[in-house]
Amino acid sequence: MTRLQRLFRIAWVFCRYRLDTFLPLAELPPALRLFFLLAPWHLFPMPKLSRGDRLRLALEQLGPVFVKFGQILSTRRDLLPDDMAESLRQLQDRVPPFPGDQAQALIERSLGAPVSECFAEFSQQPMASASVAQVHAATLHSGQQVVVKVVRPGIEKVIRQDLALMYLMAGLLERYWSEGPRLHPVEVVADYDATIHDELDLQREAANASQLRRNFEGSSLIYIPTIDWTFTRKNVLVMERIHGIPVADVEALQAAGVNLKVLAEKGVEIFFTQVFRDSFFHADMHPGNIFVDASNPQDPKYIAIDFGIVGTLAPDDQSYLARNLLAFFRRDYRQVAQLHIQSGWVPPETRVNEFEAAIRTVCEPIFERPLKDISFGHFLLRLFQTARRFNMEVQPQLVLLQKTLLNVEGLGRQLYPDLDLWSTAQPFLESWMRKRIGPSGLVKSLQSHLPAWLEQSPEMPQLVHDALLQIRSGNPTRRDNSDTLALIEAAQSHQDRRWRRILLATVLVAVAVIGLEHDLVEVARELPPYGWGLLAAAAWLVARGSR
Repeated sequence: MTRLQRLFRIAWVFCRYRLDTFLPLAELPPALRLFFLLAPWHLFPMPKLSRGDRLRLALEQLGPVFVKFGQILSTRRDLLPDDMAESLRQLQDRVPPFPGDQAQALIERSLGAPVSECFAEFSQQPMASASVAQVHAATLHSGQQVVVKVVRPGIEKVIRQDLALMYLMAGLLERYWSEGPRLHPVEVVADYDATIHDELDLQREAANASQLRRNFEGSSLIYIPTIDWTFTRKNVLVMERIHGIPVADVEALQAAGVNLKVLAEKGVEIFFTQVFRDSFFHADMHPGNIFVDASNPQDPKYIAIDFGIVGTLAPDDQSYLARNLLAFFRRDYRQVAQLHIQSGWVPPETRVNEFEAAIRTVCEPIFERPLKDISFGHFLLRLFQTARRFNMEVQPQLVLLQKTLLNVEGLGRQLYPDLDLWSTAQPFLESWMRKRIGPSGLVKSLQSHLPAWLEQSPEMPQLVHDALLQIRSGNPTRRDNSDTLALIEAAQSHQDRRWRRILLATVLVAVAVIGLEHDLVEVARELPPYGWGLLAAAAWLVARGSR
């Protein structure tokens, strides 16, 4: 199917399910309103289905990219009426499956052996079916119950066509829409391109699951199933079978006596732990991927599955985000404005006072209100409008994080609408920041960087020497090169003395920074024996350099 054929396919589905009825025609410009009133889809009869089922079936027929969009919408009870959100919930794990015998053939081809040799039991009837893959129950010869996940046949071609169309639309937006350059739609599509192709590689998903399991080993917050690497391939994954209550089944959770307040608070803690402690977060936390272990109802534990989409943050983004959130929780809108300018998210010529006032206007109304009274969808829309006013650029690396935060908020809204998101998140962020910039964080930074500084410091004079030679060769006719030549000679004749001074400065700066605001006795208690050895070696080298 070519790109043009795919476009006609999307238009045909749009007409068949009369999705034009979802458009706010009264708010459109007259020319567009006239176009939609005279468009050919009026020739199609209105399906005898609810509006939620029409939207769900349209997204199912359009494929995995659109199904994932529907999965996100299904958690947004504040943006969608209940009947539509309830219909879209079926996209989470009840996408129409492909035949079980076809799945078995794909598994046997990948494993290079009949399923009877790999498993004591294998069910051709799928347990669940999602947009990219479906899952079958099986039992290993050891007796362990497992699930076998297999990628849908031909899905790569469909995704490739949808992505080509998305790139085309993003390119047109970036070129012809005045807001396009600021929003970077092509970069956003490229980020989603990488994400969804990662999801097609089940070996990568298995590696993500193993990493998350290590991060939460022994945790009372969440359980991550084990991966059976013996039978895991690029398009087949075998994982421990888990048993729990679907997180969206609030009635079942209540019947089991689960403390929903504790469960909701743990969900927030899991999110911030993954983002700020580990910088590695499950980025597909819709209700179909989350279960609850209710064996201890007063201290319930989450169980996560489907690790195809994970996100990470660079240290700079992580730090700026944490500082922004903390300032936001403390209602320090001036710091929020300054951090946005420092990070480069808004232009440097932005007037801080104006930006601060705009942020205050958006944020102040949502504080001291329970989650049930806050619409993050509307809140983000207001922030977007404010950002546009100040030429704030979209940060593609934060798109996954925003999507995950919306999923977490949707879950919290369903579980415990009275949850105070701010009071739950603020202590965790403050603790994380103390550890990052406090004595323990500085000692860890010194431990990790000091060996490299010791190793590289002798090379610094030579690097300076080479750089100055390049300057001289690049400006051979200038008379003021005498200063440059003097610097080169100094670098050549005093190499030993210079690297020892660099070493001395490094150690003194590290000690000064640690002792600037914190008790050195506390630092001394946290420093391990080999850390003292490094400092002793540094002191000996400095002593030699001072002779």
